[in-house]
Amino acid sequence: GLQYHPEVMHSERGVETLRRALFDVAKCDRSWDMQSALDSQLATIRTKIGNTKHAVCALSGGVDSAVAATLVHKAIGDRLHCVFVDNGLLRYKEQERVRQMFKEHLHLPVTIIDASERQLTKLKGVSDPEKKRKAIGAEFIAIFQEFAEKLERDLGHKAEFLVQGTLYPDVIESCPPPGSGQKHSHVIKSHHNVGGLPEKLGFDLVEPLRWLFKDEVRKLGLLMGVPEVFIKRHPFPGPGLAVRCLGDVTAEPRALDVLRDVDEIFINALREFDLYDQIWQAFAVFLPIKSVGVQGDQRSHKHVVGLRAITSSDGMTADWFRFSGDFLAEVSNRITNQVSDVNRVVYDITSKPPSTVEWE
Repeated sequence: GLQYHPEVMHSERGVETLRRALFDVAKCDRSWDMQSALDSQLATIRTKIGNTKHAVCALSGGVDSAVAATLVHKAIGDRLHCVFVDNGLLRYKEQERVRQMFKEHLHLPVTIIDASERQLTKLKGVSDPEKKRKAIGAEFIAIFQEFAEKLERDLGHKAEFLVQGTLYPDVIESCPPPGSGQKHSHVIKSHHNVGGLPEKLGFDLVEPLRWLFKDEVRKLGLLMGVPEVFIKRHPFPGPGLAVRCLGDVTAEPRALDVLRDVDEIFINALREFDLYDQIWQAFAVFLPIKSVGVQGDQRSHKHVVGLRAITSSDGMTADWFRFSGDFLAEVSNRITNQVSDVNRVVYDITSKPPSTVEWE
C-alpha cells in the first residue's frame, strides 16, 4: 500500500497536490481571505457578548493570546479586561517583558497576577504529562474566576466571558474531529485551554481563533496592526515550562531556573546568528537525568539538557532545523560554560510526526 500526506510540510509537492485537487479538479472558489475572517469574527464576538457584558482575556505574552485580545478589544472595547498570570512556569524574565510589550505596543491595560507558589504547589509530585496539563488548566480557570469576582466587587461589572487564544491544532490534538460523529478519539495531548478545562467553568468561552492555524493567526494579527515584534515571537505552550521540564517540575529545586537560563542562551544565539526568523519554534528541555563529565579537571555529575528547533507553517507537521555543526558547538559551549548545573547538551533531530513539537 501507499500512504501519502500532502498536508505534511516536508511531503514533496504536497501543497501543489492540494491546490490542484481543490481548484483545478473540484473547481472550489477562492472566496475566503483574512479580511473576511476578521469581519466574521468581529460580528460573532459582538453578537455573543452583546452591548453591555464584559469579558476576561487570558494573556500569555505569545502570538495567539495577543491576537485574540486585540480582536476582542476591537469588538467590545474597554469591556475587555486582560489578565496575565505568572504561574512560575514562564521563560526568563517573561513577566517584566510581557508587561512592557503590552503597555508600549498593544496599549492594552493588563492586570498581572503572581500565582507562582500556588501553581507549583499543585504540581508537586505530579509527573504524568496529562495530569500536569490538566492541573495547570484547572488552576488557570480558578484564578480567572477569582479575578472576575474581584472585578465585579471593585467595578460593579460582571465578567461572564473568558477569551482564550485556542487554535485549531489545539482542538485537533485534544478532541475528536468536528463532524466525525465520534464521541471519543485518541487524545494526543490535552491542551490546557481545551482538554484541560473543568466541566463547570463559570464562564462562557470566547475562542475567536479556534478554527485558524498559526500562520493564519499571524496574518490576522498583521491585518489588525499587531506589531511585528509580537507576530514573530516563537510559539510558547499554554502549560509553559511544565512540558519542557520532564517529570515532576519540583523534583529538582533548580530545574526551572536552569531551564530558563539554558533557553535564554539558546534563543539569544539564534538572534545573534540571524537564525531566529528562519525557525518556527526553538526551545530547551530539562531532562530528568544526570551524566558524568569533566569540568575544571574534576569529575562532574550534572544535568543534561536538550535543544529543539523546528520548521513548520502551521504547527500540525514539522521538521527539525539543520544547524551547522559550528553553531551547535558554540551554543553547547556557551551553555556548559555559563550554566554551572549542566555538563551535557543534546539536539533533537525528530520530525512531527512521529514526535510532537513539545516533549510532553
